[in-house]
Amino acid sequence: MRRREFVGLVGGAAMLPLAAGAQQRPAMPVIGFLSAGPPVASYVAGFRKGVNELGYSEGLNLAIEFHITEQYDRLPALAAELVRRRVAVIFATAVEAAQAAKAATTTIPIVFTNGADPVEIGLVASLARPGGNVTGVTFLAAEMTPKRLELLRELLPQATTIAFLVNPANSQTDLIIRTMQAAARGVGQKILVLSASTASEIDAAFASLVEQMAGGLLVENDAFFATRRDQLVALAARHRTPSVYFNPAFTAAGGLMSYTDDRVESFRQAGLYVGRILKGEKPADLPVLQPTKFEFAINLKAAKALGIEFPQSFHLRADTVIE
Repeated sequence: MRRREFVGLVGGAAMLPLAAGAQQRPAMPVIGFLSAGPPVASYVAGFRKGVNELGYSEGLNLAIEFHITEQYDRLPALAAELVRRRVAVIFATAVEAAQAAKAATTTIPIVFTNGADPVEIGLVASLARPGGNVTGVTFLAAEMTPKRLELLRELLPQATTIAFLVNPANSQTDLIIRTMQAAARGVGQKILVLSASTASEIDAAFASLVEQMAGGLLVENDAFFATRRDQLVALAARHRTPSVYFNPAFTAAGGLMSYTDDRVESFRQAGLYVGRILKGEKPADLPVLQPTKFEFAINLKAAKALGIEFPQSFHLRADTVIE
């Protein structure tokens, strides 16, 4: 079943049709929020905060229209619809959303957040001088993967095989696999790559993980996996598999640990860029930002259930400790 876009607040608040609001406030600028999978509520709050800091408030002098789908092949159609609606700015979160937006327009400003190298995938000419109508914030997902491997190896030095769950539909997966394999070779670690792009394939991946006796699991930074958080955490607990994730929401939901950039801050920075563009600045003049703050979270209850004790060094480094 195709997921349609929606408008309004995320997290259960009332949804308002865009057309009605647009008729009442014809001069109100509209931000088209294009997302590959439901965005995390705290990230959306960070984005809104950034926009608000530039003097924009939804319902007063700004509207946000959310176009969200878990089917990556639907993104081009949703991007084209935003272009037809002549939104003031497109905010695209995830690589595939940014690529769809860029393909859909060369005139409407686009601000992105994603984990790819935006130069390598052709979104911008350079980080310092993006050129064109696109700029944003990159999470450096490939560079973060070896750090997560390092943490899991430090916690589980006896693990001979570590599984790496990836989504083959993610355009960055091949690069991230190569980065992971290079890091693993450097430390003599065997990596078992498992693929999943549906809920049933996640179940099958865990069955394979257990069959091949992987001692731990890393989950790729991927929008689809973010939507399957509860399934992934439950399967890791059921199969007693120590796992490291790309989002602190996994740790809060019962996952063992996570390491990532401060995603809320990255979305706030993207919101600031949107506000600056609405005030007249051009994407070509706004350099692509990279994260400067990172978050390490550990879950003591999950560790106890797995029969694991975090070393003191983990407690000292952790930004968040869930007891």
